[in-house]
Amino acid sequence: MLTRIHHAAIICSDYERSRRFYTEVLGLTVIAEHFREARNSWKLDLGLPDGSQVELFSFPGAPPRPSYPEAQGLRHLAFVVEDVPACKARLESLGVTVEPVRVDEYTGRRFTFFSDPDGLPLELYEA
Repeated sequence: MLTRIHHAAIICSDYERSRRFYTEVLGLTVIAEHFREARNSWKLDLGLPDGSQVELFSFPGAPPRPSYPEAQGLRHLAFVVEDVPACKARLESLGVTVEPVRVDEYTGRRFTFFSDPDGLPLELYEA
């Protein structure tokens, strides 16, 4: 029935700051960008090389979602990368705080976490 994830939607507190982070720091490609006047809201469609997407929304006055302590519901967004330590070093060179690289005890793959400008946990997971 399901074949793959099409997109993940993220609501940000500062549209321009998050737009820069997802495009300039993480390198996602802008597919479409629309200002929805009736909602006073931006919608930015961002693409990854495999065709999956991230939708970035701005909504005035949206309350923050707690990331810590961990709560029920969707926990984080994970991106596949070829080399976790290299990606970690690149992010750190751009001023992003990244956790130490760990090894998944079940798969043996390397991974690490960092946060977007609103504190949303993001993961790099080695292919």
